[in-house]
Amino acid sequence: MAVWTASSGDLVVDRRLAFAEGYAAAGDLPAAISILAEAMDLVPGWAAGWFRLGEWRAETGDAAGAATAWDRAVAADPSDMLGAGLKRDLARAHPVAEAMPAAFVEALFDQYADHFDTALVETLGYRAPWLLRDALGARRWGRAMDLGCGTGLAGQVFRDAVDWLAGCDLSAGMLAQAQAKGIYDRLDKIDLATLEIGESYDLIVAADVFVYLGALERIAAWCAGSLAPGGTLAFTVESGDAPVTLRESRRFAHSRAYLREVLTAAGFTRITLTDAVLRLDRGAPIQGFTVLADGLLPRVNRQGDGEGFALA
Repeated sequence: MAVWTASSGDLVVDRRLAFAEGYAAAGDLPAAISILAEAMDLVPGWAAGWFRLGEWRAETGDAAGAATAWDRAVAADPSDMLGAGLKRDLARAHPVAEAMPAAFVEALFDQYADHFDTALVETLGYRAPWLLRDALGARRWGRAMDLGCGTGLAGQVFRDAVDWLAGCDLSAGMLAQAQAKGIYDRLDKIDLATLEIGESYDLIVAADVFVYLGALERIAAWCAGSLAPGGTLAFTVESGDAPVTLRESRRFAHSRAYLREVLTAAGFTRITLTDAVLRLDRGAPIQGFTVLADGLLPRVNRQGDGEGFALA
């Protein structure tokens, strides 16, 4: 996403960036860095400029300098629409972010909404909704929620297996595509981090959604608190060795042990994790898990940080 092309608001700086881009394209990154770093003195609040400077410094191997530039980008734009905080964490190898910034996710998916289905399914071999449908078998469900529904790919896969289907997503562009499919009974624009327990569902599906969240305690608690008796949570995640890993793709991976720990703490007693290839990245298979969780203990007030739930 070429967000650094946004104007600085200063024609002099914009011209210097154009010169710097020319040097970078010619392979002279030190010259490009020098020009842009000097120009940033004139526009210290320009997040896109700091983001681009961080990218160039990272390409030269200057991880510390890149992290500093991305720090400045986050300071200039606390909503972090560019995802500079994730870049910084990767450069420092000490992740701080627990989730992708909402503004970054929204901007990213708004940009790709029009051609998302084709890119994901035909180019990347995306399989998450079909893997989840196969894992759940032929059972029919009453009320279902498609978390992070995107353009409605999972909705299409599950529509004939549910009586009523809701979807929610952060991207207005994605929701417009989902609405056009005519398969949802309700669609809502919402950040998963702000969900509150209210309605109940027999099935909650999250296909390729939790990869944008690092810590899963809160969303697991919300799912547990939002499922009707006998309900099931079904989701996919990328698999990693550490409990939570921020990857170069700026997506999060989770370990088998961490997933079991979080889901158990939320009250699930039956948890099934199955190894699966979720999609391709530059032709390489991305390994992950399909996860089914049900058998909830009789608890209430499951929303929160995943700990200290009160018994019913």
